[in-house]
Amino acid sequence: MTRPQSNLVQALRDVIRPLTGASNDYDALLDGVGEARFVLIGEASHGTHEFYRERARLTRRLIEERGFTAVAVEADWPDAYRVNRFVRGQGEDGSALEALADFGRFPKWMWRNEDVQHFVDWLRDHNGRRPGEEAGFYGLDLYSLHRSVREVITYLEAVDPEAAGRARKRYSCFEHFGENPQAYGYATEYGRQEPCEDAAVAQLLELQRREAELAQGPLGGDEHFFAEQNARLAKNAENYYRAMFRGRDESWNIRDRHMAETLEALVEHGEGQSRPQKIVVWAHNSHLGDARASEMGWRRGELNLGQLTRERWPEETYIVGLSTHHGTVTASDDWDEPARTKRVRPGLQGSLEDLCHEVGEPGFWLDLRGQNAATDALREERLQRFIGVIYRPETERWSHYVHTRPAEMYDALLHFDETSTVVPLDPDTGDAQDEVPDTYPAGL
Repeated sequence: MTRPQSNLVQALRDVIRPLTGASNDYDALLDGVGEARFVLIGEASHGTHEFYRERARLTRRLIEERGFTAVAVEADWPDAYRVNRFVRGQGEDGSALEALADFGRFPKWMWRNEDVQHFVDWLRDHNGRRPGEEAGFYGLDLYSLHRSVREVITYLEAVDPEAAGRARKRYSCFEHFGENPQAYGYATEYGRQEPCEDAAVAQLLELQRREAELAQGPLGGDEHFFAEQNARLAKNAENYYRAMFRGRDESWNIRDRHMAETLEALVEHGEGQSRPQKIVVWAHNSHLGDARASEMGWRRGELNLGQLTRERWPEETYIVGLSTHHGTVTASDDWDEPARTKRVRPGLQGSLEDLCHEVGEPGFWLDLRGQNAATDALREERLQRFIGVIYRPETERWSHYVHTRPAEMYDALLHFDETSTVVPLDPDTGDAQDEVPDTYPAGL
């Protein structure tokens, strides 16, 4: 039964915890995290400064006070691994700005922005003060098909030139289409070329079979893990780009299953080095909020990383959703166009954003695990806004809103009533994009 909005607003006012910028803002939230090993922190857009700032602020506390060992983000594996080397004092980069240079495809601003730069600087400094307890930085996504193929070959050329030759021969299957995986997916799905699936699987299996041998070589276990993950990405991306032509739901599920596989691989690799893993995940609410509590799941048959993590580690997962009512956001009008500062419209009447706005606080967080009138109300279905790298306010209801049950999607909600844009590190971030994701045009 739907409750009057005025009653819900008062119920929320009774239980929210205002965010003031004080050092103790998140004390109770960390208490709620408890012994969780996976804290998934979302965002309601890919271009909001407050989301990036507060996510980093909370993550710093998890690393410093709760011993979290890694940050895994909605980004390509090889691009993020360059940052991982930098924060661990490895590689040749002399600054966070240099370490972020591989994030060269659209949308650059998603990871090449001032908030991420500041966090990467902090993480390197933290790691420098905690030898043996360093926290890593990793990518979970699968859009880097051709880049990952090159990384596998480069690794093998250094440790086993004959194996590199075998890899080059296997991966040559992709070469007929240059670096356009959409063309590959189209050709294989419509019978114009045999899929490269068997070759990609064979390469991954060879690396896995030889792990004990190669990991003892001159590049060590971490570099073999890097290569093996690139081979896993190539296998899953091959399947993903073929699935794009079979429907969004199937390709979405392949992508989020890949993210979950990568998370599991990070855990196994860390524990194989005798260090229990505790991982913070940064991604969009659409990936981290449990899909079973959204029409993504109950109408479209989509699953996501939040659901899969809860299913795999049900007692050790804590999910934080973020929201805003109005302000500005860095986003584009269309795919591969330059970033713009765009005005975010006030939340639709009756939506989660509208309800939070009525509370009258500039920022607060809410424990959704509590048993009270507010959380009971948020277990009911209501609209929630999702803005990706594309924002189309003129069709906002149909482009950006989804029915959800917020208290079932998340364990906690952070709300910032008026928000502002992230500051890109590049003046024009609309560079050419070869490996266009299936999430076009929303870019979630």
